Amino acid sequence: MISWISGEIIDVWIHTKKSYVLINCQGLGYEVQILEPFKKDLGQNKITLWVHQIKKEDSDLLFGFKDKAKRDFFRDLLEVRGIGPQIAMSLLNKYDLTQIFNSLRNKDKTLFNSVPGIGQKMTERLFLELKNKINVTSEIIEDFTETPNNSFLKKEIKGLTDDLDLALKSLCYSSKERKKAINLIYTKVNQKNVSTQKILNSITFETLLKESLDFLEKGQ
Repeated sequence: MISWISGEIIDVWIHTKKSYVLINCQGLGYEVQILEPFKKDLGQNKITLWVHQIKKEDSDLLFGFKDKAKRDFFRDLLEVRGIGPQIAMSLLNKYDLTQIFNSLRNKDKTLFNSVPGIGQKMTERLFLELKNKINVTSEIIEDFTETPNNSFLKKEIKGLTDDLDLALKSLCYSSKERKKAINLIYTKVNQKNVSTQKILNSITFETLLKESLDFLEKGQ
């Protein structure tokens, strides 16, 4: 199972309204369907994607995402009966995760109904099956104050906080406890007069996990 790929961009193209990228990874060329088309720019010809692989009798299909959270939610969508990969890609191409999560929480069905292939019955099924799968970190991001640094940092640390949430969950911490611990990270990121690069240099999964465990063990 291929779940992550990093390599040189060989080509990008659009076919039947689907966007693809060809990636050279250690001498092998991987054709991956992606959400949004992007250009191959000189000097910026490498890419890292989180991948979901679908095996068929006559082919292997790869779907790539720049953000782990989108890849994971794509997998959640595929678990809903009647949702295929192209409908899932269409939804994620049209709306970002915050919009989708808000729609689920607010029971706003117009967002899902606007996507071709998702009718009223399918929307009801999506709401029923997805309402309990929204990651706890998505709730924190919505409450995270926007600053010039934060719009960039949210993308950079989203993968780390997702992994941290899973790690704390495996250690049997409750949703409330995990949310409190992860919220500390965003509080730190939101510090004023701290450069973006300095924040990024200080954040690793290991340090975040240690700080979170120390915080939770103190019962704060």
